[in-house]
Amino acid sequence: MTMTSTWAKAPNYADSPARVEAVRAQTVVDQHTYLEQGLQEVECRACGTCVLVRKNSFKHTSIQWQGDPAQVCPEFAGAGGRTGSRQTCPRMLSSIQHAVMEGILEVEEDLPTKSAS
Repeated sequence: MTMTSTWAKAPNYADSPARVEAVRAQTVVDQHTYLEQGLQEVECRACGTCVLVRKNSFKHTSIQWQGDPAQVCPEFAGAGGRTGSRQTCPRMLSSIQHAVMEGILEVEEDLPTKSAS
């Protein structure tokens, strides 16, 4: 007996164009929220390279390099572009920490929550 599975990782809502549009619209909002919103420029105090940063908490930092780190960061360039197990430049991390301590870069968990009115 052969059984055909109809399981899918995510539903396709092919029979509901309004639902397809709602999912698409929410995806656009989610992309903006998680990939763009709250990003602030931080310049490395050692070399001047600029990255986009969002601090979701004191332990969580999102960094978006605006160019290839091996091309724009002397620390990575000096390593032949190899990052090894290192996630980012230690000098850049120090610059980000400095921006947080100086109040230049906001940590989102410290932002007031919006109350329902």
